[in-house]
Amino acid sequence: MSVGDVNGDGQYEFIVKWDPSNSKDVSHVGYTGNTYIDTYTLEGMLLYRIDLGVNIRSGAHYTQFLVYDFDGDGKAELMFKTAPGTKVIHYDHNGNIKSEQYITLPQKDIEAGYSHKDDYRYSANDYYEHIVNTFLHWHEHEEVVAGNWPATLEECFSMDVQFNYPLSRADAETLTDYFMDIYAPSRSERNNLRHFEGFVLSGPEYLTVFNGETGEELETIHYEPGRGDDGLLWGDYAYPRIEPGNRVDRFNAAVAYLDGERPSAIFNRGYYSRAALAAYNWNGENLELVWLADSGHVGMNNPFKSNPHGAPGKNKALAQLAGQGNHSISVADVDGDGKHEIIHGGATLDHDGTLLYSSMDYLPKESDYPGEYVILGHGDALHVADINPDRPGLEIYSVFEDERAPYGYALRKAEDGKVIYGEYAGIDLGRAMIGDVVRGERGLQTWTTELRSADGRVLGKRCPGTNMNIKWAGDMSTQIINGSGNLPPTIDDWERGCMLTAEGTLTNNGTKGNPSLVADIFGDWREELLVRLTDSSAIRIYMNTEVTDRKLFTLMHDIQYRTGIAWQNSSYNQPAYPSFYFASDIDWEYVPVPNCDDDLEYFEEEDE
Repeated sequence: MSVGDVNGDGQYEFIVKWDPSNSKDVSHVGYTGNTYIDTYTLEGMLLYRIDLGVNIRSGAHYTQFLVYDFDGDGKAELMFKTAPGTKVIHYDHNGNIKSEQYITLPQKDIEAGYSHKDDYRYSANDYYEHIVNTFLHWHEHEEVVAGNWPATLEECFSMDVQFNYPLSRADAETLTDYFMDIYAPSRSERNNLRHFEGFVLSGPEYLTVFNGETGEELETIHYEPGRGDDGLLWGDYAYPRIEPGNRVDRFNAAVAYLDGERPSAIFNRGYYSRAALAAYNWNGENLELVWLADSGHVGMNNPFKSNPHGAPGKNKALAQLAGQGNHSISVADVDGDGKHEIIHGGATLDHDGTLLYSSMDYLPKESDYPGEYVILGHGDALHVADINPDRPGLEIYSVFEDERAPYGYALRKAEDGKVIYGEYAGIDLGRAMIGDVVRGERGLQTWTTELRSADGRVLGKRCPGTNMNIKWAGDMSTQIINGSGNLPPTIDDWERGCMLTAEGTLTNNGTKGNPSLVADIFGDWREELLVRLTDSSAIRIYMNTEVTDRKLFTLMHDIQYRTGIAWQNSSYNQPAYPSFYFASDIDWEYVPVPNCDDDLEYFEEEDE
């Protein structure tokens, strides 16, 4: 879910993404149903539905939707990836369809024969033909022509060369049969490419801006960067487990004030190998590309056997952006210039799209490659906040999953990416969380395998949960939301126990246990918990009614927090944090306060 004031009445509307029951992780084979995005009023009135259509696959990694007032007219727009077949639906009071309007296809695509009736989902036969066609044109591939990849497929598969190139249809089919039936299964027993189906590996991809109040399409442009291919260049065929359409279709999205004054939309494709991020401004009539930051593809000497993870991209200026992304993204002013940076996992882009830094370190002696200087690499969880109030600036706490990563988890300086503390793991730790769970302990605590203080001291071997946190209690401490699968979510205080059991509701994303949304939507600085009923017939909103002796503006007035709510729905939901130290021992003199001119003033200590 997300929220935004789409009609300018000063009250949030609620934007709900519906995944079908057969939605898939991007690495899982099979067809999916359509994804819907609905906009509701607080009273539950459906304003419209956007049906993304059959050409947008359903799952946690495909549709990252932004809800924000991008043009400053007091009403929020919606922006996300679309395709032929995407349409806006309005209903009458009886629930019957009143109107359907497809998005506008670019004229060049219409001339090329594309239409809203197209279905680009691959059947098993389609995929077989796709591989045959790839092999027929192997001699023309840019990497083969450049001499970066073997000139023959036999060399790729460690076979004796026996065919002439360009391949005949019969020879391409013979090699395809060998690839699917012998080579791929020899790499992994999970490689059953004869039954590969349900993926969208071709066809147009768009970025569309919708009027948040009416659902009207405002503009549709081609999505940048495009997929280019089915993942061959992205490393999807390089590992023992061959996963076409996986790394190429990993998406994130965010909102950032790149110039310190207006919000820009950020769309990211790829993070395991190539990583590319595009920034756009919406002026009310047109999307304007601000910058495109692209690491370029990671070089491979054999796309069917190389290991592209950890290697630099081909764009020299942004080479170390490759391989550093997470299943989430964050936005913050890490260098104090009043402009937002994009924290792309282990690397951070400056406000102008240049690489501010890419965190690297030496592998320890207990690793398989001691002394090697490598990137920190991909991980699942990412938190950017003022974790240590006694150190200037913000910190980043995250985990890393590659066995060749120098850290399993690490706390880093947000301004330069240098590690403050961390430990090598050699395995995928998967989860990590931060929060003020031990009252009286200075700074936010961090935990993955152990509970640590902000300065790295071990406070205990036991840890709170890691699915999601929430600012729920009246003393500004942090609580944890637990519950996944078929278990009702709970809000638990590490020291005081369970504060709420949300009976009759469920979280999302399987073991991730993500609520639909956690945000300060009613404005007393405490966050609300938004979850679905067990039958998904309604959204239930929980708020803490305990009296608090602390007074603070709504967190939505803090731009880092507000943009965090905008990106919270991206991939694996992560908590949003304000730009200041938020904890039970909050330093009031350093809390910025929005005034009527939207500038920032500061509490004087004596005015606390």
